Amino acid sequence: MKGISKAFPGVQALKRVDFNLQRGEVHALVGENGAGKSTLVKILSGVYKKDKGDIVLNGTKVEIGTPQVARELGIATIYQELAMVPQLSVAENIFLGRPIFGKFHFINRAAMEEKAKVLLESLGVSIQPSKLVEDLSIGQRQLVEIAKALSLDAKIIVMDEPTSSLSQTETEYLFKVIDRLKSNGISIVYISHRFEEILNVADRISVIRDGNNVGTLSGESATHEKIIELMVGRKIEEFYIKVNVDSGEPIFCVENLWRKGVFYDISFAVREGEILGITGLVGAGKSEVVRSIFGLDPFDGGKILFNNKEIFIKSPINARHLGIGFLPETRKEEGLMLPLSVRRNISITVLDSLCKWGLVNKINEVQLVENYVKTLKVKTPTIEEITVNLSGGNQQKVAIAKWLGIMPKLLILDEPTKGIDVGAKSEIYALISELVKNKVGIILVSSDLDEVMAISDRLIVMHEGIITGHFKTKEVSKIDVLSAATGFNNSQTSIFSDTAAR
Repeated sequence: MKGISKAFPGVQALKRVDFNLQRGEVHALVGENGAGKSTLVKILSGVYKKDKGDIVLNGTKVEIGTPQVARELGIATIYQELAMVPQLSVAENIFLGRPIFGKFHFINRAAMEEKAKVLLESLGVSIQPSKLVEDLSIGQRQLVEIAKALSLDAKIIVMDEPTSSLSQTETEYLFKVIDRLKSNGISIVYISHRFEEILNVADRISVIRDGNNVGTLSGESATHEKIIELMVGRKIEEFYIKVNVDSGEPIFCVENLWRKGVFYDISFAVREGEILGITGLVGAGKSEVVRSIFGLDPFDGGKILFNNKEIFIKSPINARHLGIGFLPETRKEEGLMLPLSVRRNISITVLDSLCKWGLVNKINEVQLVENYVKTLKVKTPTIEEITVNLSGGNQQKVAIAKWLGIMPKLLILDEPTKGIDVGAKSEIYALISELVKNKVGIILVSSDLDEVMAISDRLIVMHEGIITGHFKTKEVSKIDVLSAATGFNNSQTSIFSDTAAR
């Protein structure tokens, strides 16, 4: 692809982008949401028509005007949302729209199942072709999609976020299948936000930023840091935005908080303008602690103090009235009302203050929401846009914005950058810094060790429901944190385990 340009109303999506693919290689495309990578592969797949530029396939200039033309040229695309009919069999999905006919023009299911079996075996997959797709795991469905691409005699396969719904075992198996495809001379365009797997699977990596191809790295020379620098346009040291603020008095204290079988003897304090990080491995109890603090889940004992006074938070409503906000880990299930507009999501926490005589003052509501959309740089056509239509990063900004209206004194952020691209991450770090400047206390729960060590002032480490380390981030090494996270040489772990068992 040479000099590819594409514009939409008001947006120049691609600006003279060059992209090439060699036979039998995996070429990864990375970039922020909205960078242009999806537009580029949709042009390759025939979904969009290019405005300018050339596409050359095996030395011949081609025009890919429709997806059908792309398939005829040997280009297949496997989208993140798999295009399958769950009620049909594996074989029927592989040959969907292209059935094999027998005598008297009847569909020959036996022949379809036999060919499907051969295709699946060529991938090293043992799935019964007669099995209904609805009975397959997501990983197995992904492999059926690859078999469908092979049935089209595809020489180029575009994979869009192929591991987003896969387990670790399924991901590893997919990589083995990709190696097999490469050995058969099939080329892969691989789109993903997961740097670890890109570095593992890609032969080359091209970075798209603001509609431009800003660089291509070889798989051998690429590093996590180099990819981020190309994606955000600045050095990795500037990625984690952190301001140094003189923290004030403790505003929030937890003393000996416990919940049977979940966490035990949790004590910490958060000061004005301070970021307290909480980290640990999966299942350590991090999220369970902050959910109990906010009144979402119960706890069995201990005390919570706010401005040196004991408080009793029985529900999130109590917490909100105190000026405590909470961004949950499960943004889509608990943090947002996805079918509702951006306006409704942001204003929901302060509707009572916008009401008079039982009616919402629409003018004040719109002003408030537009202010936060502008401040947080939420990319949305209008504040009436349905929230589900926004990118993950912009959804996260909306979820945070709804708490800014209460003028929080304490904001609890549980995995705030999980599942969003690096550009949105950097903007959220900048937002956290602004809140800290305004003396808001922050509790940051994160499994990303680099993140939590870079932007926290102090760090609590949990393992199996207890605190196994309490550090100043400037004075601790990653090894120390990992040792605490794994419970290395910590006798408290066994004490808690015994207590929980009783």
